[in-house]
Amino acid sequence: MTEALLIRDASRSDLPRLLELERQCFSVPWTERMLLSQMDPERNVFLVAGAAGTVAGYVGLMYVLDEGYISNVCTAPEYRRRGVADALLTALEERCAEKRLAFLTLEVRESNAPAIALYAKHGYESVGRRKNYYEKPREDAILMTRFLPGAAESTTEATPI
Repeated sequence: MTEALLIRDASRSDLPRLLELERQCFSVPWTERMLLSQMDPERNVFLVAGAAGTVAGYVGLMYVLDEGYISNVCTAPEYRRRGVADALLTALEERCAEKRLAFLTLEVRESNAPAIALYAKHGYESVGRRKNYYEKPREDAILMTRFLPGAAESTTEATPI
């Protein structure tokens, strides 16, 4: 982006643009209710990126205990290949480290080579496949996971029986 990129928590006022991005970017877009559920800070992190009142992209994460599940990463078509998703993932990973999450996991369409490359750049590794996970068109998902720094120490401690 040529302007400074601001990453912040999503808010209700972002909903019209988020719904528009859902329709532009996904064959099965999320509803307003689904997006609102991602804004609950007790179990979610939902960040938007933009400048000067725009929303160029967003990322959502749900977490339980020390496990994080990335629900969506979306960049508006006119902002792709300009570092928006990269900046969103970096900001999300920083938040997850603050929350002491052990790992982050996500699904990505097997045909989405740019997204797979971006996730690999961020340290995500392919750990499995979900057959026929996506619709319109039907397609397998690649399951990718990234273990966060310090996670190995926190998840390998033995608990006395």
